[in-house]
Amino acid sequence: MQARIRVVVAKPGLDGHDRGAKVIARALRDAGMEVIYTGLHQTPEQIVETAIQEDADGIGLSVLSGAHMTLFRRVMELLAERDALDIVVFGGGIIPEDDITELQSLGVAALFTPGTSLETIVEWVRANVAAPVA
Repeated sequence: MQARIRVVVAKPGLDGHDRGAKVIARALRDAGMEVIYTGLHQTPEQIVETAIQEDADGIGLSVLSGAHMTLFRRVMELLAERDALDIVVFGGGIIPEDDITELQSLGVAALFTPGTSLETIVEWVRANVAAPVA
């Protein structure tokens, strides 16, 4: 029997706009996933710690502040330090195409920009963030 996918949805940094993150969290929850929403102003350290403590399968980051390169990079570094690169990192926000390529080279699995449908994101998570077999 397949366990439910567990995803931490987080708003790192000083970005105070969390409506999109809440919409994604609700869409994933409505699709049958367990979602842990960390709230605003989380540090990469807090996000990684939460993901490990919650035994998350994935981390979804929402970044609108322009600090995406720093924040995603630090989350990936911390996951590597904690031997937790099996946690799939994905995210969204206002991210230039050139930065998307660089973030993917750092290990970020997918990035969704404004206008991406909720259905597309939910289906991507289902296909790429595997829950352990119970």
